Amino acid sequence: MAFFLGVDVGTSNVKALVVDGRGRAVARASEPLALRTPHPGWAEQDPNAWWKAAARAIQRAVGRGRAARKIDAVGLSGQMHSSVFLDAKNKVIRPALLWCDGRTSAECRQITERVGEENLRDWVSNPALEGFTLPKVLWLRNHEPEAFRRLAKVLLPKDYIRWQLTGGLATDFSDAAGTLMLDVAHRRWSREILDALDLPQDLVPEVGESTAVLGTISAAAARATGLAAGTPVVGGGADNACGAVGVGAVAPGAVVASWGTSGTVVCPTDAPKVDPQMRAHTFCHAAPDTWYVMGVMLTAGGAFAWYRQQLAPELARKKDADILLNKEAAKVPIGAQGLTFLPYLQGERTPHRDAEARAAFVGLSLAHTRAHLTRAVLEGICFGLRDSLEIIASLGMDVRDVMITGGGASAPFVRQLQADVYGKPVVPVDQAEGPALGAALLAAVGVGGFRDLTAAAEIVKRRPPVAPRPAAHAAYEEPYRRFRALYPALRAAAR
Repeated sequence: MAFFLGVDVGTSNVKALVVDGRGRAVARASEPLALRTPHPGWAEQDPNAWWKAAARAIQRAVGRGRAARKIDAVGLSGQMHSSVFLDAKNKVIRPALLWCDGRTSAECRQITERVGEENLRDWVSNPALEGFTLPKVLWLRNHEPEAFRRLAKVLLPKDYIRWQLTGGLATDFSDAAGTLMLDVAHRRWSREILDALDLPQDLVPEVGESTAVLGTISAAAARATGLAAGTPVVGGGADNACGAVGVGAVAPGAVVASWGTSGTVVCPTDAPKVDPQMRAHTFCHAAPDTWYVMGVMLTAGGAFAWYRQQLAPELARKKDADILLNKEAAKVPIGAQGLTFLPYLQGERTPHRDAEARAAFVGLSLAHTRAHLTRAVLEGICFGLRDSLEIIASLGMDVRDVMITGGGASAPFVRQLQADVYGKPVVPVDQAEGPALGAALLAAVGVGGFRDLTAAAEIVKRRPPVAPRPAAHAAYEEPYRRFRALYPALRAAAR
């Protein structure tokens, strides 16, 4: 029996997952990571801590000695955008600036002023946002010039693990697409943007396909992890791309909405389609000659977790807290009797591109109860995800149904709520393994374990669809219109 390993470098942990030749999970392990916040709005991690956690997780998942499984190939996934700064000897210069680090607003303005929105759209298919890698490079140049003078290479988190495993510096197109340095449409590094910002072309590593073998396990890594020296390591992918692979969203026509701490809507496409206003992202997918449009909510499940902890503390300690809150919310009419929640607790990306956006309850009265607030929060999250679906539809992509994963797929009330708000059938996907599974499937495809990613996607099990109720969808049009009108009104009042 063949076995394949997927390793996912997240923000809170590193996961290792072993799957067999049929794509079934047979072993898993997770190691926690610490987050450093030296100033408000900053977020950093030590890349060497990622490696130590990855080595431990791999050891536990693969096993030791005679009980160890022979792994046929390794795939890597990881948090997008986060920057690893290496010197000429491949030593880490300083802690990595993470995807959620917000210190680079001035650098984003610098990029936009130097390059222009039109060139950003043409050269890299995305706007300059604080989360991306390129603004972090400029921040290093502007604020830590001595460290910048030592800078020889910028890597992404999973690719630092690749270097530790193989000794090679490389990345894949899906992860490179989130750096703001890749020509997404033509799948090559953008010489134009690097030249415009006076950055050397060799700052970035070799780039290849997600299923291409980009290195093999070194003898030193074999000793550290229990993997066999010479085991192939494929390109792997960004966590969102690997997450889409893990739920079977690899070809045009598939749409997946995911609730984690953040929320995403991913729609694969066979051509690089870019929203004229760049409200959504356009990235390379892990499948060859495939791209995806992605809308991002910075707080989706995170907004509900905040609400549960802060406004329902007596329930937060109970295992069935979400079930109890959902039952309360189900008793409240559609639209929460005029109460609207804007879920912008940490700013927003889609559709507003505003790091300073903030959350609000609007329309409160003495008639409202906690149940109304709960329903408003859940509706607000669904409205935010619908914003992304509306952008995707405006680009001419046909959304027939929406696969749902994460917290949005966990409860019957929330599944029906999404169907009614979107006006589309929602299809829950029985897949809790996330990006680590996608990385393992990429490894399997890379060495011939599956014919291609379409064949690998056939392992995904989908539950019966939940159909929208026509009357309920019609009833949501007015609350959704109210939701969309509130952000510009409140933003104008706050300036």
